Amino acid sequence: MTYKVIEKLNENQLNHLLALFKNEWWTKNRQAIDIKKMLENSNVVIGLIHEETDELIGFARVITDTVYRAFIFDVIAKEEYRNSGIGKILMDSILSHPLVRDVDRVELYCPDRLVSYYEKWGFSTDVNGSNLMRKK
Repeated sequence: MTYKVIEKLNENQLNHLLALFKNEWWTKNRQAIDIKKMLENSNVVIGLIHEETDELIGFARVITDTVYRAFIFDVIAKEEYRNSGIGKILMDSILSHPLVRDVDRVELYCPDRLVSYYEKWGFSTDVNGSNLMRKK
């Protein structure tokens, strides 16, 4: 399989992203208009495009101040491409991106079942006693 990494999605790829989001529990209720706004406000957007079909098969994004903090969101691979290295390509692309690679703390949150996956890149659940909090 050949693919290309892109940092900006066209309208067709935006539709592919919406379809990817509809298949995941944490993104299934997102709407196209909100996704466009989200992309405009993300510092780093990484898409993986299947070169033969021009289909978006992987996606991730980052919000960062480029110095102290970067937060990775929405790392997702199309279901039929999972376990083929897509996630590794996404993570490597993010962590080597000029707006992320020198940031003091790069963070993400994930379900328990994916902790060991992200540990491969040096992520840890030991966050100096910090807790994730969410405004209700």
